This record gives sequence, C-alpha cells and structure tokens, in this order.
Amino acid sequence: MANMIRSPKSGSDWNLNELQAYNITVSTESPDIFYGMPLPTTESLSSLDAHIVSGTLNTQGLSDETYRLMQYMDLASKPSAGQDSAILEFTKEFLRVLGFENLKSASTDISLIQGFATVLLVVQDDNAIITDRNPEAQVIAEAIAAFQLNNSTRGQLGQPLLDSMVIPCITMTYTRPIFYLVPVTQELSQAVAFGLFPPNPTVVKRCVASPKSGRIFDGMETPDFRQLALRHFIAFRTVAETHWSAFMIPAGIA
Repeated sequence: MANMIRSPKSGSDWNLNELQAYNITVSTESPDIFYGMPLPTTESLSSLDAHIVSGTLNTQGLSDETYRLMQYMDLASKPSAGQDSAILEFTKEFLRVLGFENLKSASTDISLIQGFATVLLVVQDDNAIITDRNPEAQVIAEAIAAFQLNNSTRGQLGQPLLDSMVIPCITMTYTRPIFYLVPVTQELSQAVAFGLFPPNPTVVKRCVASPKSGRIFDGMETPDFRQLALRHFIAFRTVAETHWSAFMIPAGIA
C-alpha cells in the first residue's frame, strides 16, 4: 500500500476506496465529546422565529422568509427527478437564516467564504436520486481541497503557510445533517496530490443528529427533529468558530 500510486480523482468521485487509500478513517462521537459541551437546550432557540423552530408549511402567519424556507424544506424532504438541486437550495437558505453569511455554491456543494478566498466551511448534499455518490468521502475530499486553496491564498497575500487546518464540514441527506471536523495536514494534502499512501492516519470526527423517534428517515420537516438539528447547528457554529480562528486571514489583509 505504501508504494502504491493512485491517479488523481475529482472530489465528486471519491468513495470509501479513496478514504482507505489515503489512510483516512471516520470516528462517530457523541455530541458532548464532539462539541466539548452538552447540546444547547431548546431555550437557546428563543432568538429564532418561533415558526422556524416549530412551524410547518401549513402554519398560519408565516413571514415571507419563513414561508420560503418551509417551501425549500418541503421540496428537499422528497426531491424527485428534475429537482436534484432542492437539497442544495434548502441548505443555503437554512444556513442564511442561522446567520452563516457569504455562502457560495458549486454544482454539488456549498462553501462559506471569508474575505478574499478563505474557505471556512464545506457543505455536501446527499441526493439519493444519484445512488452512486458517497457524500462523506466527497466532503472530506472538499475539505482537503479547501486546505490547499486556503494555503494558496495565504501565500498570495504574504501570510505564512499552515501545516494543518481543521475544516468544519456538513453533509445533508435530504434534510438530515451530519457534522464533521476534518483535520487536514500538509502530509495528507501532498499524498492526495501525488496519489500516495500517507504514513500517518487521519481521523475525521463525525457527529450525527439522531431523531428521538428512532426513525432514521425523519428530517427537519418534522418539528421535533428540527429542534434537535437546530441545537446541533448552534453548537457546531461555536466549535467551527474556534477552528476558523486558527486559519482565518486577519481583517484588512484578506
């Protein structure tokens, strides 16, 4: 394995084979461990529009913004052929409502960009219509690409290159989020660039928002699960900010 050379592969084509080839494993952690603190309580959602927290498309008195969000959520919960962008559009709208600014999107993912071109957050959607995709492997590939872009930007702006960055990531399966912290090092980045097996393993941390009902197909269209997911997003934003601070380019330079 150590002497094996692989042909470079687009991140959108990554699957479990690429994770194994580049010595990457994924470890599921409880919210307490992943976030370093218990999940926020439901009281932490009081600053949000109450209809966003517990409303549905049929709730009376929705604001135009909340009604639009509910429409996106309804489409994303059951996308059909010809609507394969529904998950992407819902995720963008949902993150904006939660205060994630400067979102930019490509064909299958979303990035949160700071200043000139520093990638802070990568989001990958999982559309079950496309059955051969592996969103977990793909979002890890996107995190590695974000590390490379961030260091390239730092070099162009005269900032020191970093040996490692932890890139916060999210995958969305319909309207169900999974949260990741992807540690990317120069060693891993170079191994991927040259198709080599890195000697040191990379362990990606994962936290799953698990429905209280135990039904794995519940998503944010279900108000109870939405409240749980919102608490995860609040905790994730706090953790993500601690990692962003380590590689964000100082204001006035970016």
